[in-house]
Amino acid sequence: MPTIKDVAERAGVSVTTVSRVLNNRGYISEATRKKVYQAMEELDYQPNEVARSLFRKKSNIIGLIVPTVAHPFFAELTAYLETYAYSRGYKVLICNSQLDASKEQEYIWMLRRNQVDGIIMASHTLEVEEYKKLDLPVVAFDRFISKRIPYVTSDNYQGGRLAVELLLERGCKQIAHMCGSLHLDMLANQRHRAFMDVAEERKVPYFTVETDINVFEVEKYEELLSDLLTEHPDIDGLFLNSDIMAIAAMKVCRKLGKRIPQDIKIIGYDDVSIASLVSPQITSIRQPLAEMSELSVRLIEALLEGKPVEVENCLPVQLMERETT
Repeated sequence: MPTIKDVAERAGVSVTTVSRVLNNRGYISEATRKKVYQAMEELDYQPNEVARSLFRKKSNIIGLIVPTVAHPFFAELTAYLETYAYSRGYKVLICNSQLDASKEQEYIWMLRRNQVDGIIMASHTLEVEEYKKLDLPVVAFDRFISKRIPYVTSDNYQGGRLAVELLLERGCKQIAHMCGSLHLDMLANQRHRAFMDVAEERKVPYFTVETDINVFEVEKYEELLSDLLTEHPDIDGLFLNSDIMAIAAMKVCRKLGKRIPQDIKIIGYDDVSIASLVSPQITSIRQPLAEMSELSVRLIEALLEGKPVEVENCLPVQLMERETT
């Protein structure tokens, strides 16, 4: 296996010069740089990235922990994050926690061992104290952890208000909201707070359906929604915490013979691509995933450079009305 010394000999320069080219340090003429790169190519020399990162104290790698990339929301989030990070010179290590606290903990340890520059936490199975112990830049996605860890979110409360107000404007008389477990301290819980506030302001009967901590089981969504609509057949408006939940609701409504939107109106959340690909197309609250992803990476960069950052970074949402309302 060729070494840095072999590259230096082939290029006719010193080992120090090769090192400076690899680490982009100091002035190197373009001619010398080309000779070094040509020698590396001829010898098929692969730099030791771990050693280089230790030398530079920077790996240009960001860790991303998500519950699962199988879920459309986290798949799109991951795609946006990776694309923007790559444009800034970073690679992304993607970790699926599967909502398993021990797995999430192991991934954190692995990322620290691999000298990542920072971690974007989009999975929140562990207790917040575990995040506070990390000695590297951390950005949380849609969760407040502490006053020293910045987080990126969208306006969950406004998203909830927009959804419920539209259902009522479209004539709904009894409404329901399906959300994740409200026992988890998540910023997304503000959607439910808005749901209740608007319903109580308008004096409209409302119902709440919570999932358990594993919020990605579509079969569970269908079971809960089927029970809800069977027990309360007069419900004519549904606000769901994700577009996947909305699709489950559409499936249940078809089984129960409820027409959409004539008998029951449905609003999802996130506005991932699938929302406009199914029939009928889903009315949804759009989270600005591209902007949120870019902001998450920029916050990691700012923390690496020792710059002050805002703890709360909240972006606006947008109502996308389609065929389910």
